[in-house]
Amino acid sequence: MTDNSEGWEAIAERFMRVRSPIGTALIRRWAQDRLAPSAAIIDIGCGSGVPIARALVGDGFRVSGIDASPTLIDAFRRNLPGSPAACECAQESSFFGRTFAGAILIGLVFLLKSEDQRQLLTRIADALAPSGRLLFTAPRESCEWYDTLTGRLSISLGEDAYAQHLNAAGLTIFCCLTDEGGNNYYDVMKSV
Repeated sequence: MTDNSEGWEAIAERFMRVRSPIGTALIRRWAQDRLAPSAAIIDIGCGSGVPIARALVGDGFRVSGIDASPTLIDAFRRNLPGSPAACECAQESSFFGRTFAGAILIGLVFLLKSEDQRQLLTRIADALAPSGRLLFTAPRESCEWYDTLTGRLSISLGEDAYAQHLNAAGLTIFCCLTDEGGNNYYDVMKSV
């Protein structure tokens, strides 16, 4: 049986118990510095919405969440009842059939196969408004490892490969950021 949640449904309850706030302050600063107040953000792989989406909504942003785990998207809906939410895998999501000023993709892209990562990043480019911003996590080096929560193989294409693919999709890496846990974030901008 195919797990469209990339392993997250099996560990959803555990994930919600152990999810730390690491990275939340960085994501909040990114949104405040890069997006207009009350901008629409799509959180792809939103989980339960805590702590990231909840913090962004608290800052006045309009957050829509997508997650392939039924357990996590149900928790998102309880935690953020005024925010649109869809139980869809990122690779097949319609992204609510609209465009967004910002997109965040935290802790998910590297759980996908290399080609799925490329296709998803291209689809996100299409869902961003001109000058829209994307923030996603993946190591700067090309590497493979096993995710500690899902046990699944994780793959980082590496900064050069991400930059090349993003450029072909009309996106440019603006900079890389590092949170208090040492996690790397790609801050990406769409061409006008």
